[in-house]
Amino acid sequence: METYGKILLIAMPAFLVLVLIEKWYGWQKGKDTVRNLDMISSLSSGITNVTKDVLGISIGIISYSWMVEHLAITHVTSGFLTYLICFLALDLSGYWVHRIAHEYNFFWNSHIVHHSSEEYNLACALRQSISVFIRLFTFFLLPAAVLGVPEKVIAVTAPLHLFAQFWYHTRHINKMGFLEKIIVTPSHHRVHHAINPEYLDKNYSQILIIWDKLFGTFQEEKADIPPVYGITRPVQTWNPIKINFQHLWLLFKDAWRTSNLNDKFRIWMMPTGWRPADVAEKYPVYKINDVYHFEKYDTPASKPQLIWYWIQILLTLFFISYLFGNIAYINSLNPFYIYIYGIFVFLSVYAYTDLMDRNKNAWIWETIKNLFGAAIILYIGDWFGSSKWSLGINYVLFGYFVAATLITYYLSRKELVTN
Repeated sequence: METYGKILLIAMPAFLVLVLIEKWYGWQKGKDTVRNLDMISSLSSGITNVTKDVLGISIGIISYSWMVEHLAITHVTSGFLTYLICFLALDLSGYWVHRIAHEYNFFWNSHIVHHSSEEYNLACALRQSISVFIRLFTFFLLPAAVLGVPEKVIAVTAPLHLFAQFWYHTRHINKMGFLEKIIVTPSHHRVHHAINPEYLDKNYSQILIIWDKLFGTFQEEKADIPPVYGITRPVQTWNPIKINFQHLWLLFKDAWRTSNLNDKFRIWMMPTGWRPADVAEKYPVYKINDVYHFEKYDTPASKPQLIWYWIQILLTLFFISYLFGNIAYINSLNPFYIYIYGIFVFLSVYAYTDLMDRNKNAWIWETIKNLFGAAIILYIGDWFGSSKWSLGINYVLFGYFVAATLITYYLSRKELVTN
């Protein structure tokens, strides 16, 4: 928990800088692939994901350490060989977990947020799930466990393996020659994010493209078929928390509404997008049929609104940086405090992205967040131990909570056209 938080303190600013560089580069070249609100939504999704991960809000059915203890037939101790086996095991596991997430209704909910952007850029790489509370697929690391790869090697290699998937989320790098045959490139992954019929459900690999070629899911990017991005049932919101549970909520409603008892149970493991016939007829859901002619989700935003959205997300990044940098100290004050902090972060993201959706009631969520923040200070006595630096921090935060409430109320009631 603490180690991962320290890693993120370095990784988060690096990712943000790279996202902004891509925005600047596209603007300079006349090929801007980063819309402001889409970028803020993506960054906000990343905030919720890393907060959940650092807080460890998930459990595993089978732990990797248990598999090593009970199933290892040898123990690989050589440094390079150990990390090589670990990397290959993670990459193969990643392929199958990724593929399952695309092919089955229930598991699609854990991945839908990553594909929810209708753009393709570095920022959308940060759209990661918060809806997974039970890790089911640890057994895919069986090859590493059988060979006795230590758990600490997995713990070190897994974040690096994840971070290495960031760079290829861009439209500014064309095909890369012989590397196209070895690793996942931007061209390969553009295919994966596309909703063109020719590209759907292809290129699941994460680092080595060999897995798609081995298991028959590889598709090359065609010059005459430009990728169109998003999902065929668009989420139509900037709010990453809503996106994370939107598909699951639809499954629950469909299972409840269908009159076919068999469909109530099988809907969960049917191919992604499948709905009971009676429910689909009575409760149709918008789906993109012509991927070349549809209107991307967008909401107007004045300059003051854009400035406010950026202020809110930058302050939220500041808040989580404080959490990650002081998580051990906060935990020593009270182990429950880190979860209270997490609630505050999630309320923050929900409030300002709801405002981005032009919800006239967004001020209510902002008010709840700010009252919650003020209550934290009154209950603890400061902002999670911040008084060791300055007692004035409390007054600054109270000022922010009041100002944020008033500004959000003004923007949601005076400037926004309601939905």
